[in-house]
Amino acid sequence: ELGKRAPRWIRDNEVTMCMKCKEPFNALTRRRHHCRACGHVVCWKCSDYKAHLEYDGNKLNKVCKDCYHVIIGCTDSEEKKRKGILEIESAEVSGNSVICSFLQYMEKSKPWQKAWCVIPKQEALVLYMYGAPQDVKALATIPLLGYTVDDTPKSADLPHSFKLTQSKSVHSFAADNEELKQKWLKIIHLAVKGETPECQNELQVN
Repeated sequence: ELGKRAPRWIRDNEVTMCMKCKEPFNALTRRRHHCRACGHVVCWKCSDYKAHLEYDGNKLNKVCKDCYHVIIGCTDSEEKKRKGILEIESAEVSGNSVICSFLQYMEKSKPWQKAWCVIPKQEALVLYMYGAPQDVKALATIPLLGYTVDDTPKSADLPHSFKLTQSKSVHSFAADNEELKQKWLKIIHLAVKGETPECQNELQVN
């Protein structure tokens, strides 16, 4: 269907990095472009290709490298490199997750920051953190097995917060409300013991 119908455009605010080369977007130097074939948000380097698109009367349109190779019928062997653990697309794991939502995150003495957090069904013992729901590379992963959960916020913490600790490693999270916090804790309490949710109920939070 590529090029035969107009794609759904990913909104600019749904990504923090180029969806192809994974370079972070910078307000000054990295303008965001849309591939006219797949609708992904890409940087100028990755949008420097043109192809005739059927849905636009076969006019030449800006497309990303991947779509360019598909449309002109050429394969890029480099793209077949095995993906690293962080290079799993957020949309891929969010769509098949035990739970996913935005949480506030704090590490050590750094300020709180918003992160899109996902525990995939395929790896229900690992928490993936992304900058935004459509990012193509995770900022970090936390293997939950063996962590201790502290769900009583201290006075300096945000309300609805909880901590994961393991030796010197401390990760602080905060949900927007108590209900969301309890949904996360239900899953995390299982994961730290090496267990997965027996009933695969969708606890996804839109």
